[in-house]
Amino acid sequence: MAGHTRSHKHTRKAGPDDSPTRGKSPAQFLFRGRNIHVVRQGNQWAICREGDGHVVARADSQRDAVSRGRAIAQREGVDHYVHGRDGRVRERDSYSFTL
Repeated sequence: MAGHTRSHKHTRKAGPDDSPTRGKSPAQFLFRGRNIHVVRQGNQWAICREGDGHVVARADSQRDAVSRGRAIAQREGVDHYVHGRDGRVRERDSYSFTL
């Protein structure tokens, strides 16, 4: 059967590139659900993870801490809380994303 071409039905199995996590940073899954809080600690402002209170970073001004905390929360898809000098939450933003 010269010149005859056989048609094949190609089915492709899902591979690693089809993952819903493709293009997401590992941090978005490692810290998922661990919100970011900006709190006063001594003479500085600390950016902490919810739950264990792990200090991610420190800043001399609240403005710098809020900016850095917001960037982390956006990257990781979590909520961002800003506490005032009295410790009460004065601002909250949600950056959660869906897979």
